Amino acid sequence: MQGISPFLWFNNQAEEAAKFYTSIFKNSKIKQVTYYGEGAPMPKGKAMVVVFELDGKEFLGLNGGPMFKFTEAVSFVVTCDNQEEIDYYWSKLTSDGGQEGQCGWLKDKYGLSWQVVPAAIGRLMSDPQKGPRVMAEVMKMKKLDLKRMEEA
Repeated sequence: MQGISPFLWFNNQAEEAAKFYTSIFKNSKIKQVTYYGEGAPMPKGKAMVVVFELDGKEFLGLNGGPMFKFTEAVSFVVTCDNQEEIDYYWSKLTSDGGQEGQCGWLKDKYGLSWQVVPAAIGRLMSDPQKGPRVMAEVMKMKKLDLKRMEEA
């Protein structure tokens, strides 16, 4: 078992979100669902905590009510090997009401922020000659275009 796991507070869509995320990422599954019982702050039988894996990494989702919302202060980075992967994850995570952001950032339909980036971004950005041009290109993009970044 991994020692640190993200714990995500949802209003009432934790189980739905876990199903959505596990349908997108390979090597993913819902591991356990604990339900609210009598006298709980949510209806009896509603999922309370959902334990799930995304690409082999454990996450927990809580149906805790509307008091807390996700912000861009926390995001998950999806590192992609090629443009096909970037396109896939971007399309899936922005589907059904997700929102495109700038520079490879997006919010999914639950309001959770993601960064969909090429694995080569560190190499491209850290090059003393090329880095500033790559950054200038990235600033013009929503979904990242690896070819444009490499050609910068």
